Amino acid sequence: MPQYKAPLRDMQFVLHELLNAEQHYATLPAFQESVSRELVDQYLEAAADFCENELSPLNQVGDREGCTWNDGVVTTPTGFKEAYQKYVELGFPSLAAEEQYGGQALPNSLGIIISEMVGTSNWAWGMYPGLSHGAVRTLEHHGSTEQKDAYLPKLVSGEWTGTMCLTESHAGSDLGIIRTKAEPQADGSYAITGEKIFISAGEHDMADNIVHIVLARLPGAPKGTKGISLFIVPKFNLNADGSVGERNSVRCGSIEHKMGIHGNATCVINFDNAKGFLIGPENRGLNCMFTFMNTARIGTAVQGLSASESAFQGALTYAKDRLAMRSLSGPKAPEKEADPIIVHPAVRNMLLTQKAFAEGSRALVYNLALYADTAEKGATEEERKAADNLLSLLTPIAKAFLTEIGSESAKHGVQVFGGHGFISEHGMEQIVRDTRIACLYEGTTEIQALDLLGRKVLGTQGAMLKDFTKIIHKLVEANKDNAAMKEFVEPLAALNKEWGELTMQIGAKAMQNPDEVGAAAVDYLYFSGYVTLAYLWARMALVAQEQLATGTTEVDFYNAKVTTARFYFKKILPRVRSHVDVISGGLEPLMTLDAEHFAF
Repeated sequence: MPQYKAPLRDMQFVLHELLNAEQHYATLPAFQESVSRELVDQYLEAAADFCENELSPLNQVGDREGCTWNDGVVTTPTGFKEAYQKYVELGFPSLAAEEQYGGQALPNSLGIIISEMVGTSNWAWGMYPGLSHGAVRTLEHHGSTEQKDAYLPKLVSGEWTGTMCLTESHAGSDLGIIRTKAEPQADGSYAITGEKIFISAGEHDMADNIVHIVLARLPGAPKGTKGISLFIVPKFNLNADGSVGERNSVRCGSIEHKMGIHGNATCVINFDNAKGFLIGPENRGLNCMFTFMNTARIGTAVQGLSASESAFQGALTYAKDRLAMRSLSGPKAPEKEADPIIVHPAVRNMLLTQKAFAEGSRALVYNLALYADTAEKGATEEERKAADNLLSLLTPIAKAFLTEIGSESAKHGVQVFGGHGFISEHGMEQIVRDTRIACLYEGTTEIQALDLLGRKVLGTQGAMLKDFTKIIHKLVEANKDNAAMKEFVEPLAALNKEWGELTMQIGAKAMQNPDEVGAAAVDYLYFSGYVTLAYLWARMALVAQEQLATGTTEVDFYNAKVTTARFYFKKILPRVRSHVDVISGGLEPLMTLDAEHFAF
């Protein structure tokens, strides 16, 4: 099993050299006096120690043992509960929460960055505290004073955990057709009845209470998404003094038997006239939920980053040690019976693809995390709106594209190991299984693609896209006379221009038939993802070149950045051409065959 090692140097490169995080925090009134580079690095080092020494050793344990269900009670794998208690003792659950409820009031971006380490070392475990963040943010933004006082202190401390109970077996991502009911009661509460599925961390033995955030319909509510309300439904009701009281009529009916993330309990939760409390206005549940959805989808994008990083770490270690065949250009390790497989171009191609994806994904996730800070805590409404627009455009790209390339990286990890990669003891096949879900939950790749092209780009008449392509254009213009950057900015400039042209072509077709959007959306998302990472790799190459010019002592580190950027531009970025060709094929090849003629 790959032993996780936190890539602290690269994390610091992205934060401090590429994104100037300390300067970013200084522009936000909430953090300008409390957050320094030293503080950020201290938290990263503490998280690295915890993840390397506590969580990584439990990763394969969780996969092997899984969770057990017995009459509604779920037991987590060996060591999970103890690791969670240490996580709580270290103060990680309270990192970004408000001080008045026991939080440390640090930037949410710092929590997202730490979640990379948690997820890469043990994604299944990380989902237990991870789901609490959504519950906390929902209550912070939409809960009443009484609700905040009752639930936030224990959620923030980590004594209790939270979930989001959204979908149902017949609904999937179409939340407008959920059937869970909420009946008003004389005491002001609501009786919640229904069944929710795919509830990650919905039942477990790691905390004293679980606070479910539940979507349900009030009597007479409008049909569709405009008739959904949001409710707090605790596993245990609270006594008058706020302590845990009697068991609510909430029960885990079963846990799913899944392809991966076996260490996390994915539950069917049954509500049988359970006591619940309305959050926010009636019939505005989805509006309340979507206030934090961008952050939640960044959290899923982190899983794509985690998959690329963990697969790369495992594959790189193996490729340096594994001996097989001789290099075609002559022995590279003549003293050994064969050469290490890292000398072979085909293996290097897989390793460099993983490296380019991992480090590019990190740059995108951290960039979005800082945008999220500004969208929430920016000094002016103009700054908050600009950041929110960029976040809205780039989040579906990050969620879908990074999870898809993370899945690709995981496949490469198995391939580098050869037959040994198919054997569970090495842990590489676990990464494939664990990361596959990331392309599905929080909206599938196809749904994210429709959101990107249909809502964020065409739905704003290209305004959101222009906000980002202008940023790329500024980078290109600033470096058009920089000979060292020519190999990066010239292809980037051409693709940036083509991005706008491609959008207009699809838009023109969609005016004749809206289904043209669906036909183009996924390939458009891939095109957008590759160009977005190209922009970030160009920026990373520029920073590395500037450091090399100063006479840095870290020559190897910065040379590797430039070399990886060059690999990305020459060996990965050309993939955009196939996506453009597929988009040009249009809707007709998809729709000509009648449904009844699909046969097997």
